[in-house]
Amino acid sequence: METQASKSPHPLVWAAAVALIVFCGAGFAALMGWIPTSLGTPDEAALSKLDTSSTRAARTANAKVPSAPAQAVAVAARCAECGVIESVRAIDAKGEGSGIGAVGGAVVGGLLGNQVGGGDGKKIMTVVGAVGGAVAGNEVEKRVKTTRSYEITGRFDDGSSRAISEADTPTWHAGDKVKVIDGVIRSNA
Repeated sequence: METQASKSPHPLVWAAAVALIVFCGAGFAALMGWIPTSLGTPDEAALSKLDTSSTRAARTANAKVPSAPAQAVAVAARCAECGVIESVRAIDAKGEGSGIGAVGGAVVGGLLGNQVGGGDGKKIMTVVGAVGGAVAGNEVEKRVKTTRSYEITGRFDDGSSRAISEADTPTWHAGDKVKVIDGVIRSNA
């Protein structure tokens, strides 16, 4: 009976396998949201504060100072639907995975895993690549199907606060005077 001496793979193959595992793990963690990332969207609160201060300065510069009787009339005229926008924030709703992303990810991951190693190591990397690809592909599909809506919060003259949702990007900013008529926000400037 002849015994074969087992030969260890070349050190570059080991380095490539370890690098593949580390990069797949980092990519998976980024897709799952475990690693904070910048998606290129500016901070909504900072933008609204910046826009509010510039809008307020422009209004102050262009506003006429009303006489005393006009101020008394303005104070007397209050309505329950009139108020001021307090905040505008984006709300992302994650989409549902249909399985297409998982299948596609498994195929791609299996093909990539099959390129690493030889013998049993090749089989193991094919399975690991397929499983990792399926999970990553499903997560990518969910992120692609993400929908964004906007919640606009207003403080009204009667002291109440309400949140109104809009599907489209709103033109309202914190500090804008508004009036809500049948659930629709309108200007009250």
